[in-house]
Amino acid sequence: MNADQQKVIQYLSEAHAHEQSLTRVLQSQIAMTPRGSYRTILETHLDETRRHADRVERRLRTLGQGGNAITAVVGVVQSVVGQGVAIAKTPLDLVRGSGGEEKVLKNAKDACASEALEIATYTAIERLAEQVGDDETAKLAASIRADEERMLERVLKEIPKLTTAVVRADIRGNSSYDVTTTGAADAVREAGNIAKQTTRKAVSTAKRTSRQARKVPGVAQAEGQIKGAVASEGDLPIARYDELTADEITSKLTALSQIDLAKVDSYERKNQNRSTITGRITSLRGNEPWAGYDELTAADVIAALDAADDDRVQEVRNYERAHKNRVGVMKATDRELASA
Repeated sequence: MNADQQKVIQYLSEAHAHEQSLTRVLQSQIAMTPRGSYRTILETHLDETRRHADRVERRLRTLGQGGNAITAVVGVVQSVVGQGVAIAKTPLDLVRGSGGEEKVLKNAKDACASEALEIATYTAIERLAEQVGDDETAKLAASIRADEERMLERVLKEIPKLTTAVVRADIRGNSSYDVTTTGAADAVREAGNIAKQTTRKAVSTAKRTSRQARKVPGVAQAEGQIKGAVASEGDLPIARYDELTADEITSKLTALSQIDLAKVDSYERKNQNRSTITGRITSLRGNEPWAGYDELTAADVIAALDAADDDRVQEVRNYERAHKNRVGVMKATDRELASA
């Protein structure tokens, strides 16, 4: 592999790592953005960004990235670092600004910066490829750069509207931010509908049906985290929260759903940030046995257990013991496991 090709692969690897990290940033921003023109732009660009990553990856394979061990390792490291930055940034996105409107505006300004970086990246790749006679890479870079320029233009047009929303909310006291219309809320509702359908089927069909119960990791926590970031004391699932001691609060946490745990966690970190409470919440956080489990009554869970396989029953038992510890559910899991 000559020096020209190595340099092109280096630049493409950097671009690929950035596309992957941007995918995760967009997902986190969509999760906290209410339905409307700006969220539509983000969702469209998320699909576009995934296509960009695929196109760059295909070009890297064509150029023989796998044949150069050092370049391949560098590409992997860049990808991991980029993903880590995006994941670490998500909790900060949830608590930045004074209200939901301002959080969305700040994310939009970040999006402009990201798009400017993307445009610069692909401009450099296009020029490099032209200089070394790599027409295919030059065409690829020019195509993606055009997409990024259109995205930047769209976001810039949204900035005035998002700023007006901040003025209405933070200065005039007329908030329009509705957490129930965010991407995370939509995902939770979709997951809940799937879970309810699965539970109904499980009652009337064989054990294999319950194996189809879909898990959506992190959706409940994301929804609760967003709610907690903009919540007042009266919005919390624990009454008179601010008047209670840390011990009194921790004693009530096991009865909370994953959404409510995340809500309390976000509220606590934004205010008193007591490690006793946040540490206990961390120990209770985890995926439900299936999406929507926390919203089911004991009778609903018991009915689903009748058609559940042994692994699912054990998951329910472990989760139930750590959280609500409902006597009827625990007895039902004992019966199912004993008859296995």
